[in-house]
Amino acid sequence: MLIAVAASTQILYAQYPPPAGQPGTTAMYQDSSAFKTWASGCTVELGYINFVDTNEMYQGSNKPAYGFPEDATGPPDNFVISLGDRGVATLTLPAPMFDSTGPDFAVFENGWGDDFLELGFVEVSSNGINFVRFPSVSLTPESPQVSTFGTIDATHIHNLAGKYRVFYGTPFDLSDLKDSLSLDRSAVTHIRIIDVGGCILEGYRAFDSQEHIINDPWPTPFFTGGLDLDAVGIIYVKPLAVPASIHITPIRIYPNPVYHKLRIEHTVNSSVHLSILDPVGKVFVSDKPIDKHAELDMSDYPPGLYIAVFTLQDGTKINRKFIKY
Repeated sequence: MLIAVAASTQILYAQYPPPAGQPGTTAMYQDSSAFKTWASGCTVELGYINFVDTNEMYQGSNKPAYGFPEDATGPPDNFVISLGDRGVATLTLPAPMFDSTGPDFAVFENGWGDDFLELGFVEVSSNGINFVRFPSVSLTPESPQVSTFGTIDATHIHNLAGKYRVFYGTPFDLSDLKDSLSLDRSAVTHIRIIDVGGCILEGYRAFDSQEHIINDPWPTPFFTGGLDLDAVGIIYVKPLAVPASIHITPIRIYPNPVYHKLRIEHTVNSSVHLSILDPVGKVFVSDKPIDKHAELDMSDYPPGLYIAVFTLQDGTKINRKFIKY
């Protein structure tokens, strides 16, 4: 049951489903048998690391530089692309999706906890041209600004991507769009994810469907800024679809999250060097040669999010995020 109370400040309080693993959650785990296929194509328009000051740079760029568009295709694997402030990812499907009972698809972000949430609008299209946005609700207080590493209560969020932590998808039901005349809910071909920005400054605000300001962690002026898109799982799809192939990557790290030993495996037939840094750029490991099978002791690392940067002999860089708990 949804309970809403209007306060004198015009802020509403509501109880939407809680984080993954809690009673009443709608989070969908990556291995759910409900998923029949996955988004198979992705194009991205990167946002800025700080859309209020587009001259702000991080490591020589004013836009995020983490991941590739193809990291948002196939099943969830914690290989993501960071969109930046108001960045846009448009995904295509191996066959049209259709509306049926319950949720029809789910969007996977890689939040490293139940309350560090980077949110995104979700839109769909049946022709790749006309997109319809899902009605969303954000009841996070509109001020003060949620800080860079601030937290959000998932029970205040509805119909926004990024509500759930890594490996748990946020479900969406096409029946929410039954009144849209520009969408054929029996043949949806495209899904679009748009980072909300999260800034509460006038002129930069994003609003939900009830005209509440959407307040989420900001600024995030790093090369991992903005919503980190991992995958989109499709539940109801026409029979022409074939399962999207699992990523075949030359480097694997596990377990993730990690507490003690981080294990690394790679199949690269040349030298590989590893650097580890946190989201603000503090370096913990610098240019360390890595064998095809290696272990790294993480016992003394502070809990949090880290980025492993693997540099190949030809200069190619492969990034992997992981969590130390």
